[in-house]
Amino acid sequence: MRRTLTIIAATAAAVALCGCVYRPTIQQGNLLQLDEIEQVKVGMTRSQVRYILGTPMVSDPFEPERWDYVYTLQRGRDKKIDRAHFVVLFDGDKVREVDRLDLPEETDVAKRVRAERDKRAAAEAKAAQSSGTPAAKPATTAPPATAPAAPAPAQTPPPAGTESPTPPPGGG
Repeated sequence: MRRTLTIIAATAAAVALCGCVYRPTIQQGNLLQLDEIEQVKVGMTRSQVRYILGTPMVSDPFEPERWDYVYTLQRGRDKKIDRAHFVVLFDGDKVREVDRLDLPEETDVAKRVRAERDKRAAAEAKAAQSSGTPAAKPATTAPPATAPAAPAPAQTPPPAGTESPTPPPGGG
């Protein structure tokens, strides 16, 4: 009887745990932000595009004039797969065309940053409006033509009980 209950309990535990298989989040490709994609313009060089977006996910040897930036994200058991596909076409070393096949959704972090930036801009505009002055633009001042001369370092006397390697000025 005891053995039967142990077998039933073990079988029940095995059946219950069958549905508890861990499914990791799988992220593949180049995670691109919308602001990075918008920086790519016609006429840029390959090295400029690589600097902004990174190395392309797909660089087809049969189509060397085409770079594909592909990103997919599948979160655990979620059936929805987030995708982004961005293509840069070259003519020689210069960007000829930018094809935004499937743009990424804005991430939560990007949404928070944008919200903070918008809130700060609104607060600055409100403060400028209440003071009656136009909204302040970021200052763009050029550095001074010549830097002011730095003061000479102060000479400190040697600690008490040690002799100075050179005699003090004035022959004393």
